Amino acid sequence: MGRLTTHVLDAAHGCPGSSIKVELYRVEGSQLELVASALTNSDGRCDAPLLEGDTYRSGVYQLQFSAGDYYRARGVQLPQPAFLDVVVLRFGISAEQDHYHVPLLISPYSYSTYRGS
Repeated sequence: MGRLTTHVLDAAHGCPGSSIKVELYRVEGSQLELVASALTNSDGRCDAPLLEGDTYRSGVYQLQFSAGDYYRARGVQLPQPAFLDVVVLRFGISAEQDHYHVPLLISPYSYSTYRGS
């Protein structure tokens, strides 16, 4: 069975990004359909895959990470508006693949991602 997982690493503090709201949307044309929502745990990971079983299918998806809320909760003074408030990653899934892992490395002024394993 295929699955989609993610985790967040905080490059500014050198630690996992905990308690970050993560939302997963399926992109259908110009419409977004909310598929899953979670908070990252103390290791920066979601406790369960965001997609698996019957919900795991080919298509275009969008992950949204509430990075600004995370840094504000840590006491980081962000400008108004914050340079990065919600980090949006749009990517495709081919259901023939077993596992997609999409990690996010963040700071208040940058981010990077890749297809992990």
